[in-house]
Amino acid sequence: MTRLPMYEKVGYAMGDAAANLVWRGALAYLAVFYTDTFGIAASAAAILFLVVRLSDGVTDIIMGMIADRTNTSWGKFRPWIFWSTPFLCLFMVLCFTTPDLSDSGKLVYAYVTYIGLTLAYTVNNVPYSALMGVMTENDNERTSLSGFRFAGAFIGGLFVMGFLPNLVAYFGEGNDAQGYQYTMYVFAGLLMALMVISVATTKERITPVVKQNNSLASELGDLSKQLPFILLPLIAITLFFYYRNWQTGLLFVVVMSAMVWFVKRLIKQGEQNKEQQGSGVQQDMLDLITNKPWLILLGLGFLTMMFNGIKISVVAYYFKYYVGDELLAGKYFVALLVVSILGALCTSFIAKRIGRKSLFILSLVISSLLTCGFYWVPGSDVNTIFILGCSAEFFAAMMPTLFFSMLGDSADYNEWLNGRRATGLIYSAGTFVQKTGNGFAGALMLVVLASYGYDGMDPSTVEASLPGMTLLMSFIPAAFGFAGAALMMCYPITDKMQTQMTADLIARRSEANLVTE
Repeated sequence: MTRLPMYEKVGYAMGDAAANLVWRGALAYLAVFYTDTFGIAASAAAILFLVVRLSDGVTDIIMGMIADRTNTSWGKFRPWIFWSTPFLCLFMVLCFTTPDLSDSGKLVYAYVTYIGLTLAYTVNNVPYSALMGVMTENDNERTSLSGFRFAGAFIGGLFVMGFLPNLVAYFGEGNDAQGYQYTMYVFAGLLMALMVISVATTKERITPVVKQNNSLASELGDLSKQLPFILLPLIAITLFFYYRNWQTGLLFVVVMSAMVWFVKRLIKQGEQNKEQQGSGVQQDMLDLITNKPWLILLGLGFLTMMFNGIKISVVAYYFKYYVGDELLAGKYFVALLVVSILGALCTSFIAKRIGRKSLFILSLVISSLLTCGFYWVPGSDVNTIFILGCSAEFFAAMMPTLFFSMLGDSADYNEWLNGRRATGLIYSAGTFVQKTGNGFAGALMLVVLASYGYDGMDPSTVEASLPGMTLLMSFIPAAFGFAGAALMMCYPITDKMQTQMTADLIARRSEANLVTE
């Protein structure tokens, strides 16, 4: 089984360091840029983010399908990373450019450039995530590679958190619009260099046997028929989150009931037509909804993003009002990112000794228990806050590392069971879960604060909302962590089973190559 050289792991990590210049840079600061620098109303910006969040689900799935059906001398995924990088750089700069337009013109400009940025990010990051699944068939090496990836991601995040505000102040000299734009020039140049190195130093080694040759146009046409069943649950959940009334609750129940009916119908059709090869999209969807490891990981990805996202979203409020020093929030973020790098790099070492499933459960339980401790820590005890936060983050950093390495196992499982491997589609679900989990975590945080009467423009509401901030730093995210640990106990792929699957797949691919030759 292939062992990856160190330079290839480092090169792959550079790709996520580059991506986090967008994820933790552009996307994290875009809201405050729109409202405080570009002059877009907060309500209009909120609708903008909601619309783009929903569109992400569709574009991720489409990109996963397209990448799976790409065949070049470079492989399936590396060409897309390379081709999309210039567009990602361009739209990152355009998003932080402030043309002199009317209010409606600004909103149109924001829609066009933000959608362009998220689309370029999808075209770049879905293939990048899937690349891990075809670089090696060795599951231990995938875990190690995932550790390097997220160490790179955290380093990219550390660079943004540590330097972006200072760079804006330096380049802007009092003009934030100019400061943001020039800072994005620096980030775009760095992103381009890191992505080129990542593509140049990595290699795709796994080539699954292709059993169908449907055209991409027919596949996308078939996907369009399935889109309502992808979009409707997202719309129903979003409406319930934002309105929280019996009408949206009833809508959610109706939509989910329709989804259950659709899934049962799809499975029944698949059983009736086992001898007939359906369309690629139908086969992919049937494979996914009958892939138990993938379904569990999908739910787990959402729960872990809620766990991490809620804590991160409330930090600024927590330090500003509960601790009483908003400048400490920046230092806290930097401390977390440093610890995250260590946690990501230690994941492979520990996983080899106790197994990835056991480590995932252990990291969820320990991090959740430590997170609960925030409930009893007074705001004046800054040292304990930092110690608790960093200790919990060490284990929390293992979660995305294990999640993305185990997505590769679910792709192996699909190929082993059905003879088909939709790596891009499987990994596109991972990136989609990240985006939706982050979005809903932020929404839940605002819902909780609102329930305590918080109003950012009215200082008199702060005191009553402090218990809500404490819960958002402790028991609320911990509940998602404990739920994730319980779900992970149902994960069916053991280390022994993974070893057997890997051996069987290597034998099949070798036999297929001999027949081809």
